[in-house]
Amino acid sequence: MMQLIETQMAEAELNEVQWQLADAIARQLVLAETDFNELRKAIAYLRAYADRENAGKHFFDYLQTLARHGRRIGHSQQTQGYFEHIAEVCQQGLSVYQEDVHTMLQVLGWTARLMPYYLAAPPVGEVTLPTVPSARAAEVQAVQAAHEFVEGQTLSAVVIGIKGNKVTYELLGAIKLTEKEPKRFKTLSEGQAVTVVVKALKEDGSLKSVKCAD
Repeated sequence: MMQLIETQMAEAELNEVQWQLADAIARQLVLAETDFNELRKAIAYLRAYADRENAGKHFFDYLQTLARHGRRIGHSQQTQGYFEHIAEVCQQGLSVYQEDVHTMLQVLGWTARLMPYYLAAPPVGEVTLPTVPSARAAEVQAVQAAHEFVEGQTLSAVVIGIKGNKVTYELLGAIKLTEKEPKRFKTLSEGQAVTVVVKALKEDGSLKSVKCAD
């Protein structure tokens, strides 16, 4: 059963971190003895309002409202606890996707599929949610991974900020580096296109330091 689920996950619109996230959320909710039918109701709410502005934010507000008032609107004394667990784990794991409702629905949909499996074969031990990079961080990582940098290499850049003798460059439309330019900062201006030289790389090969070459 689990092998079939993993095969289906691999074919879904989820990357490795998102798959791990769906799995970890399912495990956490099962360990907290959360009724997965309540999660399905939350998913239905998000799906119904997915096309509305700020749908992700409203979803988290909705979960918090359920967590606060679950005792009054629930069908049993345990309902509020279910809502509290769902609100907490969704806030922890999915807040980075607040502006990407489609991905939230994908992750939660697989969470709902996995929960019955873990109810039948309960997970053991503490479950930690994977670290999910922000959309901005993910974009930078993708740009870094798509290029092979070497020291001494020249790159096109745009000056996006100057503060004292520190100049902030944007490279490849995503990577931002701030460097001291004591000899050049007075001749540069924001929005100016320049050429920079790669001065140092991090251990993973990504950019660490550059210097204006113009």
